[in-house]
Amino acid sequence: MRIKSSVWRICFFRRFEINVTQIVVGHFQENTFVLADGENQSALIFDPGDEADRIADFLQNQQLQPLAILNTHAHIDHIGAVAELQRRFTIPFYLWQAEEPVLAGYPQACAMFGMPAGVAPQVDEWITDEERLSIGSFEVGIIRTPGHTPGGLCYTVNEHVFAGDTLFNGSVGRTDLPGGSWSKLENSLVKLMNKINNEQIIHCGHGPDTSKTGEMQGNPFLAQLRNRIAPNP
Repeated sequence: MRIKSSVWRICFFRRFEINVTQIVVGHFQENTFVLADGENQSALIFDPGDEADRIADFLQNQQLQPLAILNTHAHIDHIGAVAELQRRFTIPFYLWQAEEPVLAGYPQACAMFGMPAGVAPQVDEWITDEERLSIGSFEVGIIRTPGHTPGGLCYTVNEHVFAGDTLFNGSVGRTDLPGGSWSKLENSLVKLMNKINNEQIIHCGHGPDTSKTGEMQGNPFLAQLRNRIAPNP
C-alpha cells in the first residue's frame, strides 16, 4: 500500500496548512490525491480511481470531511471509486462537460481491458468554463487541457497543480484511445506550461510529482514545443 503525504504552508487570506496525500490505487497504479485544509479538516478528492475502501479509511482515520470529488477525466483507472465515495459521503462529483461520452463508454472500456464494470458515477456538476470553483475554503482554478481525452482538464489550488494524464514526470498522456488527439494535446501542453509557474508542484495521474522547470529541462515531448512556451517572468 502506497500513501505519501506532504504539507505545504500557504499564506492566503488566512494562514493555514494544505496537506496533499497521494494514494496509489488499482491495477493501473493510478494516483488519487486528497487535498486537505489543516485548519478545518475539510478535503477535496481528485481522481479516485479504485479501492474506495482504502480512500474512505484514510479520510476517516485522518478525521477529514470531504466536500467534493473532482476528476481530470473519466478513464476507467480514474473513476472506479467515484460512485462509492459519492454514496458514502454524499458529496458532488465534478467533471468537464465534453467528457460525457468517455464516461458513457465506461462499461465498454472495462470490457476492453478485461475488467468487471462497477457502478458508473453520476455527475452532479458539469464544468463548462474555466471560472474558478469555490468549494468550502478552497479556490480551485480550471485549465482545460483536451488531448488525452476530449474533456480533460487540470486543477490548480494555490501552489498545487493536479494534471491527471495530461502531463507526467518525463512523459505525457497517450492519445491513441477513443477521443484522443495528439495535436490537441500539444496545444494543451503549451497552454498548461504558460499558465503555471516554476514554484508550483505538478501532481500527475501516474508516477511521481514534477515541476515546470523539471519538465522543460527533461521532458522530450516538450522539447519541440519550447518556442511556444514563455519563460517565467
